[in-house]
Amino acid sequence: MWPFKTIIRMAILSLMIFRHNSHKNLYLIAIVFLCLICLISLSSFPPYITISQPTKVGEETHLPEEPCSGRLIYIHDLPSKFNQDLLRDCKNLDKQVDYCPLLKNRGFGPVLNDTRDFTSGGSWYATNQFMLSVIFHNRMKQYECLTNDSSIASAIYAPFYPGLEMRRFMKGRFSYSVRDAMGQNFVEWLKGRPEWGVMLGWDHFFVSGRITWDLRRGTNPFGNWGTKLLELPVSKNMTVLAIESSPYGQNDFAIPYPTHFHPWSDSEVVEWQGRVRKEKRQYLFAFSGAPRRHASGIRGEIIRQCKHSSRCKSLGCVRNDLCNRPDNVTKMFMKSDFCLQPAGDSYTRRSTFDSILAGCIPVFFHPGSAYVQYLWHFPKNYTKYSVFIPMDAIKNRSATVEGVLSRIPEEDVIAMREEVIRLIPRIIYAQRKLEKFEDAFDITIKNVLERINRARRVIQDGKDPGNEFPEVLSWKYYLTGKLEMHDWDSFFKT
Repeated sequence: MWPFKTIIRMAILSLMIFRHNSHKNLYLIAIVFLCLICLISLSSFPPYITISQPTKVGEETHLPEEPCSGRLIYIHDLPSKFNQDLLRDCKNLDKQVDYCPLLKNRGFGPVLNDTRDFTSGGSWYATNQFMLSVIFHNRMKQYECLTNDSSIASAIYAPFYPGLEMRRFMKGRFSYSVRDAMGQNFVEWLKGRPEWGVMLGWDHFFVSGRITWDLRRGTNPFGNWGTKLLELPVSKNMTVLAIESSPYGQNDFAIPYPTHFHPWSDSEVVEWQGRVRKEKRQYLFAFSGAPRRHASGIRGEIIRQCKHSSRCKSLGCVRNDLCNRPDNVTKMFMKSDFCLQPAGDSYTRRSTFDSILAGCIPVFFHPGSAYVQYLWHFPKNYTKYSVFIPMDAIKNRSATVEGVLSRIPEEDVIAMREEVIRLIPRIIYAQRKLEKFEDAFDITIKNVLERINRARRVIQDGKDPGNEFPEVLSWKYYLTGKLEMHDWDSFFKT
């Protein structure tokens, strides 16, 4: 068979010859001959060959993007004292608690063997709420867009475990210099690396593994607790991931506390969502926890109201091991429509994520407990998945929890519960990347990259990313994108 181009050339040549002939019939024969040749030639092409259409004038052509375009991450090879040595020395992290079992299974902790009522597959663990830096590091090792060339990376991850490191100095009388030494060494090591000079740290991120106040001694509302790592000038350019962020801090961002459920597959997630969706809810509301000195009396009042209501189920956590058993907490939350989440030692609670995992609608009393915290993982419209009761209404007893919750129409309760169930994949840390769902790790990385790319554009424009807005109003800017007066101003006095 002649090549297609040859056939076309022959046909056109024939047409040109006949055109110069004055006989009209011969000219018509030539046109028919050309058409027949084209049809025969096209019909003889293999089925997998197609003729591309010409691009219209002004029409853009899009080449397929590389799957890792703009997503490459370089992991610093930190000295082992910043991470692995802490794991090896787990027995000395806390003089009263053996941390070694908690670090098993890549930070997930011991496998729970008594979860027959939940799900099979070895996906439930006794996960400690402060193990996130270890869990995150191990997921980063599986990240699909790692690079060994820092010069082409969009972001740089520093796998420091500051939450574990500070644990050694939480109890006992240690000087500030002792508490702060490792954090100082960490930032000095980073400053000495060539990667630091590219964006002066704006492309770096790390995971604290604890609430922000544990690493902000200078602005800690609870006194001289913790270290000053996040108050160091060098730290302020980096993105810091914490289980609770500061409303007044520009560079730390809250990501979900680790729960006890770490699935291997999408099917396990769907199975669990179906399980909590079908669960019969026997109680209107539930509370798990103990009184707190720093909760301005609201915890005590909530506990009192729960005890005096036949529609509330409580799990006391004073001098017992009830709340340390994941099955106890999860089963109670699965039997309740609403789960109360008052502030405790700080704004947030791991219980918030335990309740979402159980399909129980969280009830908040301060916007700092969730609404200005988990902006990457929760809907901005907080009424879709939660109930907000201002804490002053509870403190002065102008409202009761049961009174507020019992007035919510049943159809609204069903809609909120469904939204909570939809959030489950977004608040869990899976064993590995899931195919269908984005988990808490995926969502965090996506937003970290977006933040760093935005800072890169600002720097390229010759501006300082740290001067966009007053740091003390960070909560308002990140929540609304504006600095105007807000209904929650009274909750965040500056």
